[in-house]
Amino acid sequence: MDFRKDLKSLETELKLRGFSKETVKTYLYHNEVFLKSVKKKPKEINEKDIKAYLVHLLADKNAHPRTISLKKSALKFFYDGLLKKNIVLIKTPKLPKNVPETLSKDEIRTLIGSAPSTKAMLIIKFLYATGLRVSELTHLRVKDLNLKDKSGWVRQGKGAKDRFFPISDSMLICFEHYIKDMPQGNYLFSGKNGPLTTRAVQKVIQTTAKRAGITKKVTPHKLRHSFATHLLNEGTDIRLIQELLGHAQLSTTQIYTHVSKEQLRKVKNPLDILGI
Repeated sequence: MDFRKDLKSLETELKLRGFSKETVKTYLYHNEVFLKSVKKKPKEINEKDIKAYLVHLLADKNAHPRTISLKKSALKFFYDGLLKKNIVLIKTPKLPKNVPETLSKDEIRTLIGSAPSTKAMLIIKFLYATGLRVSELTHLRVKDLNLKDKSGWVRQGKGAKDRFFPISDSMLICFEHYIKDMPQGNYLFSGKNGPLTTRAVQKVIQTTAKRAGITKKVTPHKLRHSFATHLLNEGTDIRLIQELLGHAQLSTTQIYTHVSKEQLRKVKNPLDILGI
């Protein structure tokens, strides 16, 4: 059954609304898989089809709640948002609120010190120093940095928004040499055919973590988690951390309050205050 035109319409709408390339790709994939499964055209799909499909994934395939949530979002955008059918009504399991694992400050130091090259060291330092998402890092260009006022800009990040980030004094010294002769239009971290891929960045970090002897699974996102948690431990206001991370909702940032044991240790016990 040919539904390429329908998926093309979906792709166009997603792009018009400013969704990221990854989200466009993901939503198209999940909708295509669904249509192949039910063997119907989009206009023929009804509420029973949606329910049966999601129940099959939950009961028969034992799919993770996060997978179900993603598939439901993809279907809801297409059938309720675009086709106005209002049929994606099934209530799915709530997502488990997993506390993100982070690296300690000593592990961060060891990781940076174990980098096999200057470029690898800069990538790791930059991810930790800014809390950027890996996709935001790979799309940074030299012109997005303003070393004179120690700042940078993520252009069209998640939610199609520009976002300011400060550059630390330590990174400033590194980048003054790194970008000295690079054209303004160049990607900050380039690969063979354009920007460095997210997979390449992940591989750099995994290789460095192995060299450092860190047994935890280390990813670019774990550096982002560490950035937020360490700031919170130092007493940085959570709303400032929200802005730095580019979270639309404060509730997303508040997950780090469950991680920050250092803040709990700093709380003065009321019995000690009494002095008895």
